[in-house]
Amino acid sequence: MSIPDLPNLRPGQLDLPTPEKLGLRETAAHPPRILMLYGSLRERSFSRFLVEEGARILRHFGAEVVIFNPHELPMAGSVAEDHPKVAELRALCLWSEGQVWCSPERHGAVTAVMKNQIDWIPLELGAVRPSQGRTLAVMQVCGGSQSFNVVNTLRLLGRWMRMFTIPNQSSVPMAYKEFDEAGRMRPSAYYDRLVDVMEELYKMTLLLRGRSDYLTDRYSERSERARAAIDRQLGKI
Repeated sequence: MSIPDLPNLRPGQLDLPTPEKLGLRETAAHPPRILMLYGSLRERSFSRFLVEEGARILRHFGAEVVIFNPHELPMAGSVAEDHPKVAELRALCLWSEGQVWCSPERHGAVTAVMKNQIDWIPLELGAVRPSQGRTLAVMQVCGGSQSFNVVNTLRLLGRWMRMFTIPNQSSVPMAYKEFDEAGRMRPSAYYDRLVDVMEELYKMTLLLRGRSDYLTDRYSERSERARAAIDRQLGKI
């Protein structure tokens, strides 16, 4: 029996990840929260199409998904941080438990649209780190032959943002051949890889959420907090 919104899926081979299958006794009451970013402002944007296809799969698994629209997001540093689009992006980062970043390749690298979104996400926001401990899946679309420049760059950025980037990734060559006029992805090995990536992201998000604070608790930062506490005490004497 086919799934109406996911006609390319073979239901008999699709596994629906659950906390029980992962051996988790305690889990949050809400669905996993996934934020998706794409890197093109074109009306026919293949990075957006790939993200939207991934969002359908994640929602079928049970995730709550938000796709951020980068239109009208100013260049990083050009406006105050309380700009509505900046505030929206940062609030979604704080809300998310996992993220998907997808960019076209331009001149062998991520697009300015993609990098601008990441540049607006601070490592620290007061006492909060909006990206730390979130899971991350990276994807790219190519106009020509398959490349991995973008996903490699996105992995570097994810590491810098202190995120848990999953091992799997998606790179779609000649993307104009892989999507129909409605923007739906055609059945192919690239579509199957997309399902793999979304499945792995969903599983890793289930595994890590509620545990990321402990996993990212560092000796060096505990030592720094202890020294700061001593300094405050000495200042009161």
